[in-house]
Amino acid sequence: MSVSIGDKAPSFSLYATDKSQIDLSQFHGQNVVILFFPMAFTGVCTAELCSMRDDIATYSGLNAQILAISVDSPFSLGKFKSDQNLNFPLLSDFNKEVSRAYGVLYEEFVLGLRGVAKRSAFVIDKEGIVRYAEILESAGDLPNFEAVRATLAQLN
Repeated sequence: MSVSIGDKAPSFSLYATDKSQIDLSQFHGQNVVILFFPMAFTGVCTAELCSMRDDIATYSGLNAQILAISVDSPFSLGKFKSDQNLNFPLLSDFNKEVSRAYGVLYEEFVLGLRGVAKRSAFVIDKEGIVRYAEILESAGDLPNFEAVRATLAQLN
């Protein structure tokens, strides 16, 4: 079952690349863009997260915190973050609990890999309610960032 617009966002606490724990509740009073992505160091994921990096001022101006989540370990995410100079937290859902809670887990991905997060975008408002939800079946597609920004603009 996946998360829908109007739902209370499933809470979570995950480790970031600096080994700190990031809890969704710490962003209460701020909009949050949650991006699930399949795997660090892959072409489309790199392009997606680098576009967010380059557009961070827009999201900051919309009072939004970006959180990017994959099932990679915090250690590989740390290397990915530093290699790409990403300016927002990358969170490890290594145990796949958050991906499952949001309904974005591939049963089977490429090469027979199981339990990889589907590329998805969620906008969570200041009260913790889902205001935008997009789950992509094709890992080659990117979320509609124009719609994400438009949703954020309506929330401010």
